[in-house]
Amino acid sequence: MTVAPRVGVNAGDDKKWMRHALLLAEVAASVNEVPVGAVIVCDDAVIGEGYNRPISAVDPTAHAEVLAVRAAAHHQGNYRLSRATLYVTLEPCAMCGGAMLHARIARLVFGAYDPNSGAAGSVIDVLDQPRFNHRVDVQGGVLERECAVQLASFFRQRR
Repeated sequence: MTVAPRVGVNAGDDKKWMRHALLLAEVAASVNEVPVGAVIVCDDAVIGEGYNRPISAVDPTAHAEVLAVRAAAHHQGNYRLSRATLYVTLEPCAMCGGAMLHARIARLVFGAYDPNSGAAGSVIDVLDQPRFNHRVDVQGGVLERECAVQLASFFRQRR
């Protein structure tokens, strides 16, 4: 489910932070990982970031979002990130969505939609389940073209 940004959210800031996530995704691609980057922002400051590393870390949970959540929680000294926004270049999977729920991320902004395993509305929506005690505000499609082109280019080169 895609919803409009909350009052007071600046679309220009969303693009700024998505560009930061795109740079992190480039780092992932440079080490032959699927190019997904994530950055967590609170009060206009980066508190955590990550890029996909499941292959190099030999860890199926080493998705960009999970690494960013871990870094942000460590930075804050708290596993609850209730005032934070997570920016990621690809719609999160169910695992990453679950991590966001447990961390109480306030807002998710993603770039490209994932019609195969997207869990923020494309295939399923784990972030807006009425039976869960937390919901995440979601804004999809920010710099969608740039994010999708980066992924498509990576996979085209690998084939």
